Amino acid sequence: MRTTVELPPALLRAAKARSAERGESLKTLFTRAVATELGGHASGPDDRRRRVSLPLFGSTRGEPVSPSTADLERALADEDAGHPAETRPRRPRRRATR
Repeated sequence: MRTTVELPPALLRAAKARSAERGESLKTLFTRAVATELGGHASGPDDRRRRVSLPLFGSTRGEPVSPSTADLERALADEDAGHPAETRPRRPRRRATR
C-alpha cells in the first residue's frame, strides 16, 4: 500500500544513507523500522535480516553441542585475556549424553 510521509530533511538523508550502507531499499528500511516499533516482524522477499536468540552454539547442519559450565568459563576467560577463538587450540568435542 502506498502512503505519503513527511520527514525532516536530516532524518530522510540519514535514512537514505543507512539503507545505502546496508544495500537495501528505502522501502525495506522503513518497513523494518515500523515493524520493529510496532513489535512485529518485517517479512517478505526483501527481509534479509533475522533476529536470533543468543547464545548460539553449534550449527544447524552438525551434531548438537552441549557446552558445560567449565567450557563456557574457559571461553569467557580466554576472551577476557585477549585470545581470539580462532587462535586457541581446538579441543575435541564431547558428545552430549542423553
